[in-house]
Amino acid sequence: MTRVPPLAGADLWQAVLSAAAGRCQCRGTCGKNHDKDGGRCPAVHGGYGPRHGTGPIRLLAAPANPNSLLLPAHQAAAVPKAALAAWCPACHDATRRAAAKAQQASAPAAEPDALFGL
Repeated sequence: MTRVPPLAGADLWQAVLSAAAGRCQCRGTCGKNHDKDGGRCPAVHGGYGPRHGTGPIRLLAAPANPNSLLLPAHQAAAVPKAALAAWCPACHDATRRAAAKAQQASAPAAEPDALFGL
């Protein structure tokens, strides 16, 4: 399995992928239970997806906490190595969407602006 590091942060990315043994660390936050694979996503860096034509999988180093996936880029870049996990793009995107949906659902409803004071 060849690991081609990203252009920036290669040492950090290598450390996260080594700690994850080159496998996605999602344990169901993406909405899939991954039961067939011991509760952890089977995607391996450099491996191929379940469907024909998906191409090789390139794992990402991103915050392990789903809520931290919603941080702006400048804050996400400051997340310490211990708080990072390896994610396949499918699990990363699905977990991020689920976190955004949960955040939106828990946000208080905004009151409409009144045009005229009564």
